[in-house]
Amino acid sequence: MKSNADHINKRNYDDFNEFFWSRDCLQYRYSCEDPNERTDSEDPNNRLTTPLPGEMQQPITVGMLNAPKTFLEKRSWLRGVMALSRVIEWHIVTFYLLAVVAFSHDLVWGWVVTLEVASGVFWIFNALSIIWALLEVWASYPGIHLAGTSIFGSVFVLVARFLILVYQTLYLMWTYGPSKGSYLGIEADSTFWWWQYVWLSLLCMIPYIVEAVTNLVPSITTKLFTSRNDYIQTFLNILFPISRLYTAKEMHESFKHTTVYVFFWATLISWKLYFSYVFEVYSMVLPTIELTDDFANYPEQSFIKMSLLLGLRWLPQFIVYCIDMSIWYSVWQAFAGTSVGFSDHLGDIRSMKDIRNSFGRAPEHFCSKMLSPDAGSRRGSSASILNFGASEGSLDSRRQSLSNPNLGKEGQSLLGNDPHKLQGYVNRLLDVRIQKWVMFSTVWNEVIDHFRTEDLISNKERDYLKFSRFDGFSQAIYLPVFQTAGVVEEALDLLEGQMVDDYQPTDNELFKPILNHVTMRTAIAEVWELGSHVLLKLLGPVHNDDAVFIINYVMKWVENGTMSDHMKIAKIRGIVNGLVGLVNVLKGVSRRKPALQRRSTGKKKSMAKPTGPPAKGIRRSISAGALSAGNVAQTPLVQTQKKDENVVIIDALRDQTRDKCRAFVNSLKGIMNASDREGKEVMDRLTFALSMENGFFWDDAYASDALDDLSRSDIFKSVLTKLQGLVACHPDEVEPKSKEARRRLTFFVNSLFMDMPNAPSIHDMFSWNVLTPYYKETVTLNKSELESRSDALGVSTMLYLQTLFKPDWANFLERMGLQDEEKVWSKEVATETRQWASIRAQTLNRTVSGMMYFEKALRLLANLERLDDDTTNDLMGEKFGYIVSCQVYGQMKKDQDPKAEDIDDLMHRYPHLRIAYIDAARINRSGEMGFYSCLVKSDGNGGIQEIYRVRLPGNPILGEGKPENQNHAMIFSRGEFVQTIDMNQEGYFEEALKMRNALQEFAKRDGPMPTTILGLREHIFTGSVSSLANYMALQETSFVTLGQRVLTKPLCIRLHYGHPDVFDKLFFITRGGISKSSKGINLSEDIFAGYNNAIRGGQVAFKEYLQVGKGRDVGMSQIYQFEAKLSQGAGEQSLSRDVYRLCQRLDFSRLLSYYFGGIGHYFSNVLTVITIYVVVYLMAILALYDLEKIGDRLITPMGTIQMLLGGLGLLHTIPLFSTLGVERGWWASLQELIQVFATGGPLHFMFHIQTKANYMTQTILVGGAKYRPTGRGFVTQHTPMDELYRFFASSHLYLGVEMGAGLVIMGFYSEAKQYFGRTWSLWLASLSFIASPFWFNPLTFDWNMVTADYVKWVSWMRGHAGGASRSWSMWWSEETSFYSKMPLTSKGWFIIKAILYLTVAEGIARSDLARADTTLNKPIVGVSVMVASIVILFICWWLLSMVEHLMPYPVRRTIGILIAVGLMVSILTVFIEDSNFIRYGFAAYYGIGAMCQVGLLFGSKFVKKFYFIHDLVCGHIIFIPLFVLAVLQIPHHIQTWLLYHNALSSDVVVSNILRYARKSQESGGTTAPNEDLVEQISELRKIVQKQEQMIENLGSGNVSATSGMKQNPSTDAIASLIKAPSQDKMNIETQPGAYNVMGGSMGGRTMSASNLDVWEEMALGDSAVSQGGYQSAQSYQPTTAPRTGDFEFTSPSAMPPR
Repeated sequence: MKSNADHINKRNYDDFNEFFWSRDCLQYRYSCEDPNERTDSEDPNNRLTTPLPGEMQQPITVGMLNAPKTFLEKRSWLRGVMALSRVIEWHIVTFYLLAVVAFSHDLVWGWVVTLEVASGVFWIFNALSIIWALLEVWASYPGIHLAGTSIFGSVFVLVARFLILVYQTLYLMWTYGPSKGSYLGIEADSTFWWWQYVWLSLLCMIPYIVEAVTNLVPSITTKLFTSRNDYIQTFLNILFPISRLYTAKEMHESFKHTTVYVFFWATLISWKLYFSYVFEVYSMVLPTIELTDDFANYPEQSFIKMSLLLGLRWLPQFIVYCIDMSIWYSVWQAFAGTSVGFSDHLGDIRSMKDIRNSFGRAPEHFCSKMLSPDAGSRRGSSASILNFGASEGSLDSRRQSLSNPNLGKEGQSLLGNDPHKLQGYVNRLLDVRIQKWVMFSTVWNEVIDHFRTEDLISNKERDYLKFSRFDGFSQAIYLPVFQTAGVVEEALDLLEGQMVDDYQPTDNELFKPILNHVTMRTAIAEVWELGSHVLLKLLGPVHNDDAVFIINYVMKWVENGTMSDHMKIAKIRGIVNGLVGLVNVLKGVSRRKPALQRRSTGKKKSMAKPTGPPAKGIRRSISAGALSAGNVAQTPLVQTQKKDENVVIIDALRDQTRDKCRAFVNSLKGIMNASDREGKEVMDRLTFALSMENGFFWDDAYASDALDDLSRSDIFKSVLTKLQGLVACHPDEVEPKSKEARRRLTFFVNSLFMDMPNAPSIHDMFSWNVLTPYYKETVTLNKSELESRSDALGVSTMLYLQTLFKPDWANFLERMGLQDEEKVWSKEVATETRQWASIRAQTLNRTVSGMMYFEKALRLLANLERLDDDTTNDLMGEKFGYIVSCQVYGQMKKDQDPKAEDIDDLMHRYPHLRIAYIDAARINRSGEMGFYSCLVKSDGNGGIQEIYRVRLPGNPILGEGKPENQNHAMIFSRGEFVQTIDMNQEGYFEEALKMRNALQEFAKRDGPMPTTILGLREHIFTGSVSSLANYMALQETSFVTLGQRVLTKPLCIRLHYGHPDVFDKLFFITRGGISKSSKGINLSEDIFAGYNNAIRGGQVAFKEYLQVGKGRDVGMSQIYQFEAKLSQGAGEQSLSRDVYRLCQRLDFSRLLSYYFGGIGHYFSNVLTVITIYVVVYLMAILALYDLEKIGDRLITPMGTIQMLLGGLGLLHTIPLFSTLGVERGWWASLQELIQVFATGGPLHFMFHIQTKANYMTQTILVGGAKYRPTGRGFVTQHTPMDELYRFFASSHLYLGVEMGAGLVIMGFYSEAKQYFGRTWSLWLASLSFIASPFWFNPLTFDWNMVTADYVKWVSWMRGHAGGASRSWSMWWSEETSFYSKMPLTSKGWFIIKAILYLTVAEGIARSDLARADTTLNKPIVGVSVMVASIVILFICWWLLSMVEHLMPYPVRRTIGILIAVGLMVSILTVFIEDSNFIRYGFAAYYGIGAMCQVGLLFGSKFVKKFYFIHDLVCGHIIFIPLFVLAVLQIPHHIQTWLLYHNALSSDVVVSNILRYARKSQESGGTTAPNEDLVEQISELRKIVQKQEQMIENLGSGNVSATSGMKQNPSTDAIASLIKAPSQDKMNIETQPGAYNVMGGSMGGRTMSASNLDVWEEMALGDSAVSQGGYQSAQSYQPTTAPRTGDFEFTSPSAMPPR
């Protein structure tokens, strides 16, 4: 298997596997050792190799060494043709029938004649069957051992069909012969012979008829293949040898599914046939009739010429006919995917507004789907709570009542002395709905805490997003601020809208809309309760009785429904405005420093107690505990002597607060109805409170002490923050600014409303393991990697990340409590800094951190299910495990690689993480190595502990490495299922909560086959890095969402296209494993798991309610290598047995689905490029040989092909449009597409059509498929021209130049009009092949870059040593080395290409281009003399190259210049003297091209010089336009502007910004302003302004935030770097000291989920347990003096103009 020979000359994984399908394997005994090995240190007694008593057989290893191949993977297109024979057959037959219909229409055939001609399809079917049978013989010979029945069946089919074909041919000839004739001794008319032909054809059509039936009802085929009837099996063995295999027997779907996907294809095929008939077939009828008419009616017409012309004209039409179905498949896929997406409720919630609208329903769906029934089990907790209350007597004797702080009990003030009220209160709190909200809030808060830990949101945003809890308050939980912000304003609008002059509504009418709106009702209740708490705490004990009196009165009015009688509802907005003003002023309390000593005496003036409303029947307004809980534990203050009460206390906050509070009280007075007795009494109370000398409004010391007390109360600050969000914040202000946070939240909430299985309990859930293969990629970025500057721009990775993720970086500094960025590498913070950077790159750390969220999620769910810690810990090891298969970890440890230490750190951080690796050790003195599969973990004490060491029979790395890396670790998995995760993926905590729901999909059975693979949705997180990364992300998004969705439902043919799929482990380890590891043939190892699953009777599900992040390639060369790897993998797949058997066994509808949804995509790309190539040369040849017109008729230019290639190509964007439309909205989807088109997206996608076609073709013809590591780093620099030329010359640039030359030739010679109309799509293809690498390479049109690139390119062309990167000669030798190794059959394609060149050369030579009559104009210098001089000069050039190393440099240089000048003058003279040589030169160019093509195939070295000249020509064809465009400068600015809109699109101005930002970092804060740097920044700013002005002058308008182009947060971050430094420095709000994110909260008792007991304290909203306080963020001014000259990061208020 390790051999470098081609597939047919070596055995692979499947050959050894299928050896055990034969009886031959029973002739051997089991042994895993090589028979040549007799000594083993671990088996000194040879117990493994010694036969058991009575065993005489040889060891199985002998049999495996002699095992034959069971399938020949011959490297030829014919392998793919065999596999897809039914698809090809369908296209040929239907094309013929459409042609018959088209000719019937124009030639006015009757239905009889039409039927007779159409019956020719029987002959086609039979002929094709013979071809397929012959190909079967070719595929099996030599080397495949066939059973006698198989050989007999093949011979029988061939002979029988051949005889039938002979008679069919004769009958058809006689049918179209004379009306009366005698044949075979029978005299009959043509109708008789036609009927003989029909009856005979029906005999050979019987298999097709049976197959048609089984295609409509696929279960019939399964029943036949699995039948135990001997006659049926004998028949199948003879005629269908594939039935002898163990695989591909059960592959059918249910009748319901079959009906749906047959309908899908029936409608698609109907439309395709109609469209193809009109635009591809019917348009060719008239030219065909004209050509045949000329041949029939004019003498001296060649039949061969006519046939050749017909073939040339029909060939492009047929190729397009074969590929246009892929376009219509895209359209149908979009329709079907959109329909399925909407039915699955995808995209129902797209924004934070949608979340707010659906938030009230979320807990119900969350608890019903994601929590097991155990989570709602109380198990006697009601009784325990009641008993607790009774034993305490009054719940808490230390708490005080509202009416009298010194008297009364909380139980009495809360519910009176009635025990039934206490029971009712407890029952209300234990209501199921409250339980659901409590549990949902627990999980929601944990999700938000993880957002904060990942620095997606700030502290302030976290507080806005989390549910709140306050000890002693009436509600168990309080809605997040983001949910209730602005709701009070909406309620006021509702109230004011109902107030009319001539009608006074009742309370019921007035408040009914509010009461019916759950969120509005809840928000108002929260404002009332929290506002009351704030006022009572602010006014203090002096005003306590008055405040309680007023509160009770208002509650009485509310209960009695008489508010409108006592209050002026129309003025209620004034109260809210007053409260907003008061709350905004009170925010200063968090920054207040309280005095050390109290300033007031604390004495309270006695006063007459007014009569209050009766206590009975009045609902409790606010819990007294809410007040007492806010009281700060009074520390003993130093008793001071009585101070002079006339001392003035200066306190600005007190004065502002009193003003706002006084205004609020006055607004309360203004709303009261003075004519009402109770209202008048309330007004009197308010007036009395305002006039109390020892109260808050007049006693300075008392008011200042009150504010001091509040500044010490953490719960008051939390309540105040919550209240401010309720009344003073707009919804937009409280939403997270992070696009990623909004995306994840909307997806999570949306998924709650999607169809997912209900979650079982933790005990009953399925178990699974996550498996990640890892080789040598980055684990955790270290300081040196982050700060090193690897490119010429001097941009470090850290600076790049800080700029790209600027808001995240600010959040990180806030979380760490850092004001100075220089401290990020301090000892305390360095680890966190590395972690911050690593989870924003494609590192192993990011993957492991994301996958270990599964464990955290399970622990949270176990907590909700009331499992104790010991049980939870036991279940964690049983239900979940994570294995990272680090193939070379052992070698890393030996080499002391820092990556091994980083892996160890991951194990210490995550104790349940396991590392598997392959270890090699010497096992004897001879140096023989033993290989082991090892598993290690952290021992909990800072060390690494080995758990298992399993001896392997040899080195397991046989293929590309990744499959074996997965396979060897499989034995360490203990779960029922295995989830494969790539190293470029990440997990999310909120998604991990849904994993046990997803695993339940395996318990469902939607069809006859069991679900064995579960596909999950992927989110591409690298889309914002560059414009190319955005294209890649959009392409992948379309494929991994809509494409996979449609392949699953309705097409039922989704396979395993990669991670993060989940496998049924037991199913796969007993059927070949999840990864085939043969080198080359299994290059795309992922897809073979899908093939294996399909042909062995498994079913694939795909669910989109759970997502996993995935990184993709971000640079041009990375994407190129990635596409090349996939294309080579597809080429190898087409040779494999898996594809052949799958295609032979699927019913026709699913075969079409597999073809167009899978490997057919690559075949279509090949056919597309072939079509372009054929059309270009067809039009050129027809123009060269004056064959555009038929006879003397007018030329009718046909643009059908161009329309199909160009116009219909746009339809490929429909799936992307549909994908984005379902999830983001149609308008956002349209904007995204417009941006893609405006920035050159079509060039990118057309460019990679050729990438795929080139590498698939090369793989099938030559081989050489290999794993291409693309690299996952950031791309930030301009790529030199010589590097781009090496990358893309042979695959794209040559073809683009060749096509352009062909189109130019066609333009010279064509006599038809509408040149651009006929060639625009071809020119677009040529342009994309040539220009794409340069358009997406920043600074391509900058003059300095162009000149530098040209110098490098010329140096590379002239180089002779240093490898391919320094020498054209060495590069060319490597690039063309495969030609001589190609088999002769593959060389045939290139010989055809050479013939094409010769045809063009001949056409040019015999044409009239630049023809001159030298007999009339005698040349001054003889042409023959000049030609001879040119030959002599070339000989001198060759001689000079041979001896130049012996000459001094001046002599060598002088002679070289003279020869070059002589050649130029001689060639120019020849062209001037005889213009015929211009034509001869063009012809010679193509003629030499043909000669070089043939010479290259057979290893001739002389062609190298000609290819050197060819590359010089191609290079200058590219460079000349670049120089011209660089001189104009406008293209440079346009490219800058377009790429600048696409996030951080590498360089352009961005590179300069980053460079100067780095300089600023280095010089900032240490010295005086750097004058040079200031001047450079000034120049940079001028460049930017100049570019903006240039764009505006071009008519682009104002490119601002309001332009049509979509903004990007990353772009905004970069834009901020070039903005002029503002006077206001950016303030990063931080909390003094370290802040524990997971334990922090919005309120004093707002706990994270991990510490929460949701059944007791939270359910009652009452607890005696106190928690550490929370101080709201303070704003600190910079400590360093501001600098005016240094470049610095600032926080812009708006995007700068572009």
